[in-house]
Amino acid sequence: MTGQERSSHPAQPGWIGTLLVSASFARALTLAVLAVVFAGFAIERIAGQVTYVTIVTGLCVFGGAVLVARRQEISLLRLLPTTVIAFIAWAFASIFWSQDPSTSLWSWISMAGIAFLAVVIGHIRDTLQTVRALGDVLRVLLATSLAVEVLSGVLLDIPFTFLGVQGNLGELGPVQGIFGTRNMLGFVAVLAVITFLIEYRTQSVRPGLSVASVVLAGGLAALSDSPTVLVLAVGVGLAVAALALVRHTRPERRRALQWTLGALVVVGVFVGYVARHPIIALLGAGSDFSMRVDLWNFMVDLTRFRPVHGWGWYGPWAPGEFPFNALNARLDASHATGLNAYFDVLLQLGWLGLVLFLALGGLALARSWLVASERRSVVYAWTPLMLVALLVDSMFESFTLTGLGWMMLVLCAVRAGQSRSWRERLGSETDAGDQGLPHAQGTEGIPG
Repeated sequence: MTGQERSSHPAQPGWIGTLLVSASFARALTLAVLAVVFAGFAIERIAGQVTYVTIVTGLCVFGGAVLVARRQEISLLRLLPTTVIAFIAWAFASIFWSQDPSTSLWSWISMAGIAFLAVVIGHIRDTLQTVRALGDVLRVLLATSLAVEVLSGVLLDIPFTFLGVQGNLGELGPVQGIFGTRNMLGFVAVLAVITFLIEYRTQSVRPGLSVASVVLAGGLAALSDSPTVLVLAVGVGLAVAALALVRHTRPERRRALQWTLGALVVVGVFVGYVARHPIIALLGAGSDFSMRVDLWNFMVDLTRFRPVHGWGWYGPWAPGEFPFNALNARLDASHATGLNAYFDVLLQLGWLGLVLFLALGGLALARSWLVASERRSVVYAWTPLMLVALLVDSMFESFTLTGLGWMMLVLCAVRAGQSRSWRERLGSETDAGDQGLPHAQGTEGIPG
């Protein structure tokens, strides 16, 4: 064979390249990422923050290697939604006017690293494969949470303070599991219920396992006694009913129905705000919600000093830095977040940051909702339902700004942008003119 003939054949990848592009490695990496991020609190409490950061850094290295190995099947144009890029870029810019630039920089690096892992999962796994991986991880973590609560609250009857477990299972809650707080456990349990139900509908696992998983997640959600779980359940339930209605409506009538549902959501938000006090009384969470309202009012007051650009990105609050120390001092509390992702973004990144955050979540929800309403497979409903849970929970917690909540938000945004994006259409037009060159085909709906 001549040198010219040898150069016409692409070089065969070595064993490392073959491993990195394999479906088995993609599944293993996805499971590892989801397990580490969702169990982040427990890992930090047991092995320390340095250990957790080291593991995440290693996963980012592996994720980068996989993207490089798969570079021929991944379009750089479609790698990340513009809204995610804009929000992360604005958070980086805020470092320059932060009260503590070094803390802001490390918080931004953490946010960017978790977002990168979400992007990797979004490009090496399709929706059904992601659902299966998340379902497997959540089954293990929720079962572990239940086992820890049984050991602490029933068998030993002592709190596990290093995990934040109070040992209240004997009194039927509230329980925290391995997630640190009852609200986080309730939030994860709701995400798990959505995932397990999609698994059941797609028949991707045995029916008995699906039912047992739903019972486990639902039971822990109830035992968490979180005041936000009921709101989350109602919000997701209404979204399920609305999506089912849209999917069973004739195509020519869907647009009018979509606009009607959108108007009802706007009216519902307005009515909810006006009737917030009776709703709080009905939920029996007056003291908890009134404390949150006081906190949010003080946050808005401080935002007026820096309305456009905010006080700089921190993610979780730095207790010794202004304005967080002033808020806690005024409330005689020790809050680590603003207990509301929207107000937290407003405080840290100003109105411009809030607009970018709303655009990120809103566009992702709209895109994924349209895809789920048009495509036959029920697996496409997972993304919009997860986004509904994330965005509703953001009204009462700041989970979507860091850790597992932020990863799921970016992952859902990436997933939504792959089907409904101006860049997807532009890429299709470009591919059409590339003299018929083949490109990677999706594997949606194929378990792996």
